[in-house]
Amino acid sequence: MTRPWTLLLLAWLVATTATLGALFLGEVMGMTPCVLCWYQRIFMFPLAIILGIACFADDRRGAVYGLALALGGLAMAGYHTLLVAGLIPKAWVPCSAGVSCADQKLEILNGVQIPWLSLAAFMALAFLLVVYLRKSSR
Repeated sequence: MTRPWTLLLLAWLVATTATLGALFLGEVMGMTPCVLCWYQRIFMFPLAIILGIACFADDRRGAVYGLALALGGLAMAGYHTLLVAGLIPKAWVPCSAGVSCADQKLEILNGVQIPWLSLAAFMALAFLLVVYLRKSSR
């Protein structure tokens, strides 16, 4: 097992854990996601599949595609985190009806909100994929 492959495996584990966590919150706990949470799921869910295939085939292209999704998700999660923190005006909230994007009620791990966990997952994915791509190009 080569070291760059290990980074790709770690990225797949992060994406799979985040995907399973989102599915658990929505399907088991019955929490309806807000609009920004849906957008983040759109970026995260394919990552579990793409990185799994890239890991199995040790394919560098899967990491490139995964990095594009991770950066898009990072932008969404960053916006959502700033919105929940109150650093972005609530007039810029994309949620007009349904669950509010700005008023997150669920806190897990002793006060950590879901958008913060999403931001951490996308940051970890982007970091792991960048390092993997740099090491695999040598």
